[in-house]
Amino acid sequence: MLHRLWFDRGGAAGAARLGLWPAAAVFRAVVAARNALYDLGALPVRPGAIPAIAVGNLTVGGTGKTPVSAWMAGELARRGAAPAIVLRGYGGDEPQVHERLNPAIPVVVEADRAAGLARARALGATIAVLDDAFQHRGVTRLADVVLVSAERGLRGWRMLPAGPFREPPSALRRAALVVVTRKTASAAEAAQVLAGATEISGTPGAVVHLEAASIEAAVSGASLPLSAAVGRRVVLITGVGEPELLAAQLRRAGADVELLAFPDHHAFSDAELARAAAEASRGDALAVCTLKDAVKVLPRWPGPGPLWYVSQRLTVDQGREHLERLIDAAAAATRSNPPTAG
Repeated sequence: MLHRLWFDRGGAAGAARLGLWPAAAVFRAVVAARNALYDLGALPVRPGAIPAIAVGNLTVGGTGKTPVSAWMAGELARRGAAPAIVLRGYGGDEPQVHERLNPAIPVVVEADRAAGLARARALGATIAVLDDAFQHRGVTRLADVVLVSAERGLRGWRMLPAGPFREPPSALRRAALVVVTRKTASAAEAAQVLAGATEISGTPGAVVHLEAASIEAAVSGASLPLSAAVGRRVVLITGVGEPELLAAQLRRAGADVELLAFPDHHAFSDAELARAAAEASRGDALAVCTLKDAVKVLPRWPGPGPLWYVSQRLTVDQGREHLERLIDAAAAATRSNPPTAG
């Protein structure tokens, strides 16, 4: 898998990365040229029909854009705004996840973010959260919120395809707020990453913890505490970025995890699902995935046992005041932007 190529320290992975260095250098040059054209005003930036906050990152996958975007939309709604989520919808799973997490908040799937904002306004939204839009600079936004993984940090960064970076760390200077997301890293480790990221960006920052909170039945809605996994064999079938981090969370909870990992946004075949179900049927095992997987897998799950997914909880560890200041300002901006549903 790609994360092994990018992160393994063995000689084979290192040699492969070295061989990809010329392609990475070309990619970096193209990204730099594109950003320079935006900075100079040579590439157009269209005004949005409604204000927007962009949530994104520097890398491919693995930082928690979907749960952070959903959390921010929920916080805007609690402040009296009428938010929408606007996203490209790559892979088909994120829109369904957003609909599960915030059923009352409209989700607009549109690659053209300006067109997506217009559709959101037509649905009655007064503000939008643009999920995975840091690199989509062609539409105005109130602020860019950029996520950095505490587990990977910024050290030893490499551009695609030799590494996971879509932009170099210097791009953090465009951020209004840096948010470090941690899954298995300690709060102290995350704080160190945040210090380095905010030194580059020159902007405030926060740390949020994305932790496994419970195990939910995908069909019945039954819920088990995470302690139900203690001593249990868990077959974890997942197609997300950094699947080993979720496996590590479950192992820390006391589960005996068998990881069946696939690429991010993977389209599971019937044979793959049948193999996972067969593995889970041996003994007293739980077949577990993420919510992102469950929305795709559930209609085709072969059984005989139920499919469960890990529910995650977002907790702000550090910098809550910076997050709240940004969200308060965004909610205030909607007061001059009344909805025009229809």
